[in-house]
Amino acid sequence: MKRLRQSDAYIPELSLVAEDEKGTLVGHILLSKVQVVSEENTALLLGVAPLSVLPDYQRKGIGSLLMREAHKRASELGYKGALLIGHKEYYPRFGYQKASLYGIQFPFEAPDDCCMAIELQEGGLQGIHGMVHYSSAFYE
Repeated sequence: MKRLRQSDAYIPELSLVAEDEKGTLVGHILLSKVQVVSEENTALLLGVAPLSVLPDYQRKGIGSLLMREAHKRASELGYKGALLIGHKEYYPRFGYQKASLYGIQFPFEAPDDCCMAIELQEGGLQGIHGMVHYSSAFYE
């Protein structure tokens, strides 16, 4: 996480935390820059990783609040879409669907149902296809 925060993929406005009433950090979400590269073009999107909530605070809506707020802020900053690899039952509630429907592929071996994308602006993923390229900080 430290390397990602020091990389050019890091967007401070899209690193959000949730605290309980005592000020204890109980959740976090980070959206960072990723590229989708094809022979025709390169598109700048966001990658969601991580979204985490402490076990004692899960199933209370904290992750949902973090996700929705991150999406709202990302859209306001002009980002058109976000990608993630995650649980196929959890993320569709936010509007995520299989990235393969857009022709977007991930560089990791993961089930197609778990590789997801969302438009943060209407038509935001139109014409975007290719391979996702993460910052080198993800691999260090």
